[in-house]
Amino acid sequence: MDIKRAKKEIKDSIEAYLAKDEFGDYMIPQIRQRPILLMGPPGIGKTQVMEQVAKECKVALVAYTITHHTRQSAVGLPFIEKKVYSGKEYSVTEYTMSEIIASIYDKMEETGLKEGILFIDEINCVSETLAPTMLQFLQCKMFGNQKIPEGWIIVAAGNPPEYNKSVRDFDVVTLDRIKKIDVDVNYDVWKEYAYQADIHPAILAYLEIRRDYFYRMETTVDGRVFATARGWEDLSQLLKTYEKLGKKADREVVHQYIQHWKIAKDFANYLELYRKYKKDYGLERIIEGVYTKDTLERLQYAAFDERLSVVNMLIGRLGTCFKDYFLKDRFVTILYEYLKLLRSNLQIDLVVCEARDKYEKLRKEEQMTKQEDHVRKQVLDTMESYEQLTKEEHLDGEAAFERVKELFGNEVAGREELTEHTLAALEHAFEFMEDAFGDSQEMVSFVTELNTNYYSIQFLKENDCDKYYQYNKKLLFDKQQEEILSEMDEIEQDLNTVIK
Repeated sequence: MDIKRAKKEIKDSIEAYLAKDEFGDYMIPQIRQRPILLMGPPGIGKTQVMEQVAKECKVALVAYTITHHTRQSAVGLPFIEKKVYSGKEYSVTEYTMSEIIASIYDKMEETGLKEGILFIDEINCVSETLAPTMLQFLQCKMFGNQKIPEGWIIVAAGNPPEYNKSVRDFDVVTLDRIKKIDVDVNYDVWKEYAYQADIHPAILAYLEIRRDYFYRMETTVDGRVFATARGWEDLSQLLKTYEKLGKKADREVVHQYIQHWKIAKDFANYLELYRKYKKDYGLERIIEGVYTKDTLERLQYAAFDERLSVVNMLIGRLGTCFKDYFLKDRFVTILYEYLKLLRSNLQIDLVVCEARDKYEKLRKEEQMTKQEDHVRKQVLDTMESYEQLTKEEHLDGEAAFERVKELFGNEVAGREELTEHTLAALEHAFEFMEDAFGDSQEMVSFVTELNTNYYSIQFLKENDCDKYYQYNKKLLFDKQQEEILSEMDEIEQDLNTVIK
């Protein structure tokens, strides 16, 4: 299955394992809570999925790469304890608490969360000395003589043997005690995540043309060469930072992340073309509704790759507009909740304390994404500025609320202005697409990407765009027609089989 379906399976399992009956006991007792084993190629996002699941399930997360551990750190150090049996004293070897188990208790203290996920990566790549410990861990949920605390779910990840020479096979006894999920590479699923993760539009535009270069793992005379989802995401962060610093990434820089020389060179060449297309076609002016006949004529004679690149550049630029709207809307929505609280008690100092406590609680519990953290910090800063202003103007009670309400109105107006700007940009983009490509494959690609991008989906849920609905309706009709024809072909084949 793909990583998106695997995430759902893990999330469903954790919710089931943590479900309690009317007596407060876990409906599935700990002994029946099978550890989840996630098997798949390296660099496809297994660790990131666990971070997302932990936040969505509102539980803590302790993550380890087990190959970094020795038997002593996993099991604990031996020490001699004196014990009396049948009236006689004996020296007995015991073990200190495992570093991993101790980390769980530390996490519970830090976050205040009593339930969580213990994620162990590369579990099938351990050394010979640690292998029996890992089998005991999966079978008995123990490290040495220390049990995993109740309410903590074990999720482990490993790589298939074709990707790692150090891989060890699990025996049937172990496999019969775990819940195994095999994960495959899927570009379309990763692309959905990539839009939300704000992957550089040049990478998305390139991979849309070179989908077979998204994930490669090959053995050559010079050793292993590869391109992975992790490599593309890390490269994306570098490209965005380089652009702010006025630097350019050449093929040597790209190869530091995409360690497949052919793909690295190809992408570096495309990156130069991407910058050229962006300048030549005047991307910023297109979303303002300004473009020339020369631009349209040039696209008519351009190669398909170039035409598709322009479409994806346009999607990338619109994506920035959609994301800005999403963040502004989230900011105004949270701020409005505190405004309602202020209306009920008319004490701004208490409301600011509430906002501060909420922000600190979420940070402590590690329940926020970086993006959510920034939005909530902005809300807190805004509430504190409101408090400071009402103090300077010697306002309190109803008068303070009316002043804050007035200031909040400016934020709402700003959101409306941003909404209109984003809607205008989208309509201008559709006008350009119609003039440049008409009702073509490029238009299908454009609408499909709007239906894939997380932020565009959120925007279009709240705001009407006639052109979008027009083309999306046609796209859905075409898909239904394809599905019907496909089903008819299958029925015909079945009939022919029966007849024969």
